[in-house]
Amino acid sequence: MKITRIETIPFAIPYRKALRFASGEVGTAEHVLVRVHTEDGITGTAEAPPRPFTYGETQASIIAVIDTVFAPQILGESALRREAIWSRLARTVGNPTAKAALDMALWDVIGQSLGVSVTELLGGFTDRMRVAHMVGFAPAAEMVAEAEKLRAEYGITAFKVKVGRRPYRDDVEATRALREALGEDVELYIDGNRGWTAAESARALRELEDVGLTFAEELCPADDVLGRRWLAEHSSIPLYADESATRPAEVTRELLAGAAHGVSVKTARTGFTQSQRIVHQCEGLGVDVVMGNQIDGQIGSLCSAAFGAAFPTTARRPAELSNFLDMTDDLLAEPLRIENGTVRVRAAAGLGIEIDDHKLKHYRQDT
Repeated sequence: MKITRIETIPFAIPYRKALRFASGEVGTAEHVLVRVHTEDGITGTAEAPPRPFTYGETQASIIAVIDTVFAPQILGESALRREAIWSRLARTVGNPTAKAALDMALWDVIGQSLGVSVTELLGGFTDRMRVAHMVGFAPAAEMVAEAEKLRAEYGITAFKVKVGRRPYRDDVEATRALREALGEDVELYIDGNRGWTAAESARALRELEDVGLTFAEELCPADDVLGRRWLAEHSSIPLYADESATRPAEVTRELLAGAAHGVSVKTARTGFTQSQRIVHQCEGLGVDVVMGNQIDGQIGSLCSAAFGAAFPTTARRPAELSNFLDMTDDLLAEPLRIENGTVRVRAAAGLGIEIDDHKLKHYRQDT
């Protein structure tokens, strides 16, 4: 089980349309395929999606930090020593998606070596996850058309609505239009990506009180400490922390500060090891969680589903697993499928990831 080689392969797959939100937009999935090889011939696989406008990482920086900093610290180590490996990764600040991809690839190795799925290793609560889809900035009619199409084709009945534009009433009108078109049976929640001030957020939430939002996520920046606390105290809609709570310590800070009522967990930035800690932390405090999406491809969405299905807390509500539908292609030999609004977890050993070599050759950027 000794780690003998680590591969970092940059690849780029265009989106059919750019996903736009308050902190930026993504028109091409410029991700990094991460592979961990062992002396036993097992290869663990994950992907790292750089989000420079959120975490400061780029495709080039992920490759550089893995190849020059992380790999030298873990080559020759047993893949079973996850805690020892994570402690070495933690010496380097930042770089969350690079660390997460390595961690998930290690869990894939361990699952394959034992002949069990990662979901079983983590807890094995269920074999499927309900799906929520992110709807990005667009005219209200286009946002409604997208949601209606996804409901009709894939049975998706939960939607995250990107907000944070100015004037804020544009987003209020779009969210209302979605509710009116989709009806009361569809779950809606909003995500501001830190785009509004606390005052703007309060006005928007007040005007959306009758829309029936499940919660609102990351409406204003974490640095607005007093504003976020004030907003959480006065909002009748639960507020969830996302990019402000990327590590267990940050989760503690946001919850104990009274700045959030729930937490978004993203395996793309906390892997399986740290995500598990956050879930147990929230369980102990009686705080709800949602499985978020880092605009992942199918590999990342499969990882998120595998983790979410392992625990009752994460399987309780729909997970953001469908934004790969906006990509023109992907690397999986067996595509991820959404049927009746759900994704089934793969029963194969590890994560069940098999890469299509022809597609990888076509989309990789280092050859």
